[in-house]
Amino acid sequence: MSRNKSSFIIFILAFGIFGIVNTEMGFIGILPHLTEHFHISLSQAGLLVSLFALAVAISGLFMPLLLSGINSKVLMLIAMGLFTLSGFVSIYAPSFEVLLVARIIPAFLHPVFFSVAFVAAANSVREEYVARATSRILMGSSAGMVIGSPIAALLADVLSLQASLYFFAIVNMIALIFIIIFVPSMPVREKLTYGSQLSVLRKPIVWNSIITMVLLNAGMYATFSFFAEFLDGITGMNGRQISVMLFIFGTMGLIGNVISGFLLQKRAMRTALVFPIIFGIVYLLVFVLGDYSIPMTLLIALWGTLYTIGLNICQNSITTAAFEAPTFANGLFVALGNMGIALGTFVGGAVIADFGTRSIVWIGILFMVLSFGFIAVRAFRYNPKKVATND
Repeated sequence: MSRNKSSFIIFILAFGIFGIVNTEMGFIGILPHLTEHFHISLSQAGLLVSLFALAVAISGLFMPLLLSGINSKVLMLIAMGLFTLSGFVSIYAPSFEVLLVARIIPAFLHPVFFSVAFVAAANSVREEYVARATSRILMGSSAGMVIGSPIAALLADVLSLQASLYFFAIVNMIALIFIIIFVPSMPVREKLTYGSQLSVLRKPIVWNSIITMVLLNAGMYATFSFFAEFLDGITGMNGRQISVMLFIFGTMGLIGNVISGFLLQKRAMRTALVFPIIFGIVYLLVFVLGDYSIPMTLLIALWGTLYTIGLNICQNSITTAAFEAPTFANGLFVALGNMGIALGTFVGGAVIADFGTRSIVWIGILFMVLSFGFIAVRAFRYNPKKVATND
């Protein structure tokens, strides 16, 4: 496959990831609108984020493994088709319960698309370019926040909630059409047995990575899932200002992807060790300066940069630990990451209900402290030579 053709396919795969993340995370920016439209509490609206993530977490443990022998293009078409269909159903949902069901059903194929996209991207380039291809796929996730979340929030604020839901559905439909037309058939070259893939779970380093991913994602989403609510209730921003903040967050996330690609190639373990410390410091500053718009704008820029570095750390952690089974490893990345999202969102929502919005910062810090402990164990127990030699 030529380099230009492989780059175009990677772009389409990244756009598909963008569509799915747009659907998943775009709801964060419109939670206040959903509470008003369906006359529900913020914690109830948060179920649209946490239960989606929980469905991804559960299915990611077995769906990529179960479907690993099927043509990758077929799997991507099925997943994107279901996201498109459920998106249009969501627009006309007569009740919160119907919307919740329409959200959860496609979530079960979310990890399938992600894991297949990662493997397909890796197979489309030479070995020395795999890390770069993976980074570009993850940029689709960042773009879901750069373009997706702020546009969704802006559409809901300026036009209507339904306009935001149309945006989610149409983006997925475009991705579906692109895959149909431009992505070639991708039959499985060599199917690994279920047993050989599951055998990576015998490795202690894999379990260390699993726990680390859950804790890191919980630490990031205990706060970010209520990003719009924090800026509304604590910082005093209106809907349009929150949209701008989401745009800044996502834009800096793209920059974070570029930075993480360099850092993980040169100093992977040191980057992982320092990450939760810096994130914890940012959270402390958010707690102290959350009432002030200008400092919060600067902190959000740094927050967005760290967010995508965290995603890359998680993906690198599990795929290097379970390198023998790449599809299963990427499925675990999506599953456990979303389990962390569900955990963080659930705990964050519960803390808000009892102690107020500002208190979620402390939950984020707690998860970061716990994740640092497990990263340190991996660094000094399983990888001592690399730490000592700058990786």
